[in-house]
Amino acid sequence: MLTQQGIYSVVHPLINLITAGLYIITGALLLRRLFSTGVEATAGTRNVILVLAAGAAVLHAVILYATIWLDPGLNLSLNNAASMLACVIVVFFLFVSLGRPVENLGVLVLPIAAATVLIAWLWPGNNVIASAAAPFLSAHLIAAFLAYGLLSLAVVQALLLLWQERRLRQKQPGRLIRALPALETMETLLFQMMAAGFVLLTITLISGTLFSKVLFNQPLVFTHHIVFSLLAWLVFGALIVGHWKFGWRGRSAIHWILGGFALLVLGYFGSKFVFEVLLRR
Repeated sequence: MLTQQGIYSVVHPLINLITAGLYIITGALLLRRLFSTGVEATAGTRNVILVLAAGAAVLHAVILYATIWLDPGLNLSLNNAASMLACVIVVFFLFVSLGRPVENLGVLVLPIAAATVLIAWLWPGNNVIASAAAPFLSAHLIAAFLAYGLLSLAVVQALLLLWQERRLRQKQPGRLIRALPALETMETLLFQMMAAGFVLLTITLISGTLFSKVLFNQPLVFTHHIVFSLLAWLVFGALIVGHWKFGWRGRSAIHWILGGFALLVLGYFGSKFVFEVLLRR
C-alpha cells in the first residue's frame, strides 16, 4: 500500500511532466496555426489552444503552491522564482488574448514556461524565507510578479514588433507576418502593457519599501536589487512620458523597453544567481 510520501513521489513528477507537455503541445499548435490557412486557422482552433494553455497554467499554479508555500516559509529559490514568473506571464497572456489578437505570442511564451517547470522540478533550490516575514512578503510578491509578468509580456510583444517591422521594411512579410495584427495595433497594445506594468512596478517599489521597514526597521535598504529596480523604473517612466508628450515610438522605444527590462532581470534574477549559484560553489 502506497504511503502519502510514496503517492507524492509519483504524482509530483507526473504533474510536472503533464504541465510541461501541455505547454509544449499548445505552443506547437499555435506555431502550426500560424502557418496554416482555412479550417485549421479558425477561431474554434484558437479557443481550443487557449483552453489547453489555461489548463497548463492551472496545473502550473498547483505545482507552485506545493513547492513555494512550505511550513517553514516561502521557498523563493532562483528556479522557483523563474517558474512563478513564467506562470504569471502565461496568465497575463491568456487574459490579454481574450480581448486582443495576441495569441501568437504564445509561440515564445509557452515553451519558455515549459522549460521553467522542468528546471524548477529537477533543480528546485532552497532559499526559504521565515514564516514571520511571509505575510508582508506575500503582498510584495503579488505586486512584484504581476509587474514583472506584464512587463515580460510587453518585452515579447516588443521583440515581435521589432521583427515584424524589420520584415516589412525588407518587403518580405511572409505568411507569419501576415498572420499578425497591423503594426499600429501591435504598438498600441505594447504601450498599454507598458503603462499597466509601470503602475504595477511603482506599487512594487512602494510595497518593497514597506516590506524593508518591517523586516529591517529601515525605510529602504539599497541593495543591488533595489538600485537596478529603481533604474528600470526611471527608464520605463521616461519612455512613457516621452511617448505621451513627444511621440516616441518604433525601434527607439523598443530599445528603451529592452534596456529597462534588462535592468529588472539583473536586479532580481541576477542577484539571486550570484548569491545562490556563484557564491555557494
